[in-house]
Amino acid sequence: MQLDITQPHLLEDYLKSKNWLKQHEQVLILEKPGEGNMNYTLRVRTHDRTLIVKQSRPYVEKYPQIAAPANRAVTEGRFYEKIQPFASINESMPQLIGIDAEANILVLEDLGTASDYTFLYQPNQQLSMTEAEALAHYLAMLHRLTWQETIDASFANREMRALNHEHIFNYPLMENNGFDLDTISSGLQMISMGYKIDTKLKQKVRELGMVYLSDGRCLLHGDFYPGSWLKTTYGLKVIDPEFCFYGCPEFDLGVMTAHLMMAKQPEETIRKVYQAYGEIKNPQLVDQFTGVEIMRRLIGLAQLPLSLSLLDKEELLETAYDLITRS
Repeated sequence: MQLDITQPHLLEDYLKSKNWLKQHEQVLILEKPGEGNMNYTLRVRTHDRTLIVKQSRPYVEKYPQIAAPANRAVTEGRFYEKIQPFASINESMPQLIGIDAEANILVLEDLGTASDYTFLYQPNQQLSMTEAEALAHYLAMLHRLTWQETIDASFANREMRALNHEHIFNYPLMENNGFDLDTISSGLQMISMGYKIDTKLKQKVRELGMVYLSDGRCLLHGDFYPGSWLKTTYGLKVIDPEFCFYGCPEFDLGVMTAHLMMAKQPEETIRKVYQAYGEIKNPQLVDQFTGVEIMRRLIGLAQLPLSLSLLDKEELLETAYDLITRS
């Protein structure tokens, strides 16, 4: 089965064959729910409801030249299965309707009219203390309720981790990666070279990359940034856990902190996140992952819609360097 927005009747027959649509339900229209990067995603409208149907293919949907594990939608579906017993996590995410492992298709509850939180990158936008607390509470519950003594190899997600590892820990500090940063911010390429030739920094980032690739005791979201947070009529929701794996919780918290910093959120917001999250076993590791995420978003391929001046970026890179290397 290949999802195709021009074939609503084909999709209707498929969904009915899986009992994900009732026999009396008709597909009225198929829509693109947003600008998805990784997967081919459709919103399915019937008379009674709307569903999200997502298919992962052996490449990144937005960048077909980048290969990616074809089964990532199935991994995401298994994340939803894993959290179903935990109301405090489950209620913050869309409900799972079905998984087709053969076709790499995932069907989820549609959260309706919603926008992600990438608006935070624009000037004068602020995460409320209530929202900051809710996001931190989600992470804390995810990390604590899924903790287990033995490593869960079924959530290793090694191919997706390898893909992410390349873009987070390797590519940004390659001296000749073919990406001219001056096309993003004039002058950024020259600034970036100081970091790309810094052997101390590169060694630290290599070590952090090995920590990222090592298995841990609790389930991580794996990509916990504003693009994975949704503002809906039902409140704040979390989506897209396809990069999930059993690892060290400091990674999720570091990624979140990095994005709050790049979005120029007040320090009190970050303090609220840490307070609401609770005990952090290794604060230095959180800082280091924060620094790595800032660097990869400013001088790596995965650019964000930031409203930062060159000076802002230069200062953030200096902060990131200090966070990574001070030890």
